[in-house]
Amino acid sequence: MSAICDDGRVSDPEPDFTWLPDLALRSLGGAVIWANDETFAEKENLINPGPAGYRAATFGHKGQVYDGWETRRRREPGHDQAVVRLGVPGLIRGVVVDTAWFKGNFPPEVSVEAIAVDGYPPAEQIAADPGWQTIVERAKVYGDTRNPFEVHSETRWTHVRLTMYPDGGVARLRVHGEGMPDRRQLGFGPVDLAALENGGLVLDCSNRFYSSPQNIIFPGLAQVMGDGWETARRRDDGNDWVLLRLAGPGRIRMAEIDTSYFIGNSPGAASLTGMRADGTHVPLLPRTDLLPDTRHRFPLGATDVIDRVRLDIFPDGGLARLRLFGELA
Repeated sequence: MSAICDDGRVSDPEPDFTWLPDLALRSLGGAVIWANDETFAEKENLINPGPAGYRAATFGHKGQVYDGWETRRRREPGHDQAVVRLGVPGLIRGVVVDTAWFKGNFPPEVSVEAIAVDGYPPAEQIAADPGWQTIVERAKVYGDTRNPFEVHSETRWTHVRLTMYPDGGVARLRVHGEGMPDRRQLGFGPVDLAALENGGLVLDCSNRFYSSPQNIIFPGLAQVMGDGWETARRRDDGNDWVLLRLAGPGRIRMAEIDTSYFIGNSPGAASLTGMRADGTHVPLLPRTDLLPDTRHRFPLGATDVIDRVRLDIFPDGGLARLRLFGELA
């Protein structure tokens, strides 16, 4: 969707990378671990889920309250920085620097760097590490606007660093990409092959009117209905579906289809179909009735190695989570 910038410019439609999950989200385990300054508004706001809010003439001890990260006005040369640890390390396909509600106090320019860190060194050590690599060159941004930047990199990253030139405020930093786990941590038992944190990804779906299908492979349990995937009401004879790429080719032993918090809008039934690398379809779960607000677990008998799974729901509705437990081939 196009946006009207504060200079009257109409921004381009958001690129396709925004379809991918935001790897930095707090709800995925992301954290803003360091910033050189946060005088006016806390750095942690950068990765909060949902759009930034604003209430005019709402003043705290340090001035107008902003739902974002805001530094003081610089009176000396330099720039301000914040470091975000990704909740799910992976391949970064694009970044959105959202300056929502920052109109007279947004940074004129920004850049974004990334780094892959092993282990758990202190935040100050990560911030000072010489290994940062630029993934978004220094670029102009606009106030009260979602500023998207496509990233071309095939490197697995664990942290990103946002730099503002020279100072100002950013409401949200979205880091869209594909999860890529540390393979050394897999293979010790059954693995959720659909999980975003293990390398799973939603490739396509029939409808995402109310919420993104990427939500169903997020970690943890849903806390509200909005944490899942919900489609519009169908008025035809079809059904809704979602297509997932697994963390890797593997065998699925058990499926969990979770309709928690979906009470009057859960699907009536669901089925699962696996796909081999050659495109052959493998039945995993026949059309099976579902209950509202329930975590269903279904043992699966198929032993084929598959790399994609299609979930069909009948006819429409919403799911909180989909778990596909098994082992990598």
